[in-house]
Parts: sequence; C-alpha cells; structure tokens
Amino acid sequence: MSDGDTRLPIEPLEVRHRREGLVHLALTAAIALAAVPALAIVLFIAYKGAPAISLGFFTEMPMAGMTQGGILPAIVGTLWLVGVSLLFSVPIGILAGVYLSEYAGRSLLARGVDMAIVNLAGVPSIVHALFGLGAFVLFLDFGTSILSGGLTLGVMTLPVIITSTKAAMQSVPHTFRVACWNLGATRWQTIWHVVLPNALPGILTGVILQVSRSAGETAPVLFTGAAFYLPILPTSVWNQTMALSMHVYALVTQVPKVPEATKYATALVLLGVVLCFNSFAIVLRTYLRRNRRW
Repeated sequence: MSDGDTRLPIEPLEVRHRREGLVHLALTAAIALAAVPALAIVLFIAYKGAPAISLGFFTEMPMAGMTQGGILPAIVGTLWLVGVSLLFSVPIGILAGVYLSEYAGRSLLARGVDMAIVNLAGVPSIVHALFGLGAFVLFLDFGTSILSGGLTLGVMTLPVIITSTKAAMQSVPHTFRVACWNLGATRWQTIWHVVLPNALPGILTGVILQVSRSAGETAPVLFTGAAFYLPILPTSVWNQTMALSMHVYALVTQVPKVPEATKYATALVLLGVVLCFNSFAIVLRTYLRRNRRW
C-alpha cells in the first residue's frame, strides 16, 4: 500500500464473519430485552383479567358503584373522545405539515416554528390537561364535556401529526416534483396528485399511532371531559362521558371492594384497543408501501 493510499486494510474473511456474528447477536439481544418485558406485561394482565372477560363485560353498564356490571360507557366514551380529537387534529396537522414541507422553505420563521413544534411534542400530558382546562373548559366555556376533552387530546397529538406529515412528504424524491413542474403542473397540483399519495403511508401511520396514544391518555381527559362514574351513553359532544383510561385509574385508586379480575380486565380491554390501533397502523403502512410508486 502506498503512502497516499487511504483505503482501509482488507480483513480476513474469518474475522469479518466473526464480527458480523457478534453484531447480529448484540442486535438480537437488544430486541429480546425490549420485547420480553412488554410481552410479560401483556401476558400478566391477560392472565389476571381473563376470568372477568365476558360478553356482558363489553355490553353492560357498570353497577353497584362500578364493582359489578360492564364497561360499555367507558368504551363508547373513549371512541367519542378519540373521534373528536381526530376531527380537530388531522386536518390542521396535515395542512400545517404540507405548508412546512412545501411552502415555508428554510426561513428563520420556518425554523422557529419547527423548533416550537418539536418542543410541544415533548410537553407532558398533564400540561396539556391544564391548558385544556383553561382554554376549553373555562375560557371558551365548553364545560367539562367530550368536546373539551377531545380538543385537548387533539392539541396534544397535533405536533406529532405535523412532524410525521412533514417528514413523510420530504421523503418523496424531489425529482418527482421537478418532473411535474416540467410538464406544466402547478405546485398544488404536484402536491395533490404526486407528493401526498406517495407520502400517505407515513402520514397515516403517524395519525393512527397518535390515535392509540389518545385512547390511552388519562390526564388530558381527567380535567376536561371524563366522568368518574356515569352509567349512561353520551348523546352529543356537550355531554360528559366515562373513558377507559380514567376508568382504570378510578377502579385501582378510588373504588373499594372492586374484584381484582375486574381491574385487570379493564386494563386488558384498554391495552387491546391500543394494540388494535397499532396493529392496524402496521398493516396499513405495509399495504400502502407495497403500492407506492417508488
């Protein structure tokens, strides 16, 4: 090798195979360390809660101070809260992500907005709960209602939806845009017909994962829309409602003489809802990526 040659020395094949084996072993161990505790938690909750799972548990109202009956109002209320949060956060989040990706450029204002969004994504949920209490319950006078709780969840998930939308759109090759512009398409036509369809897997994945987060949050709905015990189904966004996350908290900390299996069964249902959303996100992302144009 000459003095000016900067190439790395070629290692023997046996050494490379050994190193590759060590890296593979380390990565496998890391996956096991991450997966085993999560699987153990799921199995433990399923084992403790399975005796209380029945059709009536999903379809009946809670009775006897939540010590008997089912959790139907909590399930329906969770769906109401998540639905309102989606109606608020998804359109605004996607439009904001499109603007930041395609129109804002790299100006000082755009960088400042990016930094603010990243910081908001890391704000604890209890802070969002206090914001929702002050802004929606008191200032806008929506009261403690599904609307206040859903909007609070929407504000909490908005930064992540904006970030995921921007990242998904920026992952689309710039050559796609240039080709459309050369054919005479406007910027919006390029975004609508080319960029958004190819960015859709990343956008929808981010949205669905935030849905699962909204379903499992307690603090934002604790102060804004969730009721401690309300054995009726909501009929409008102005009603209060029970929620699965709040119901688990109440059964564990506030209600005496609740059968242990009921506590774990409620937690198992909440966990099942979150896992269903996450699984749907993975399946949808895989399907859309297979049909992507690049």
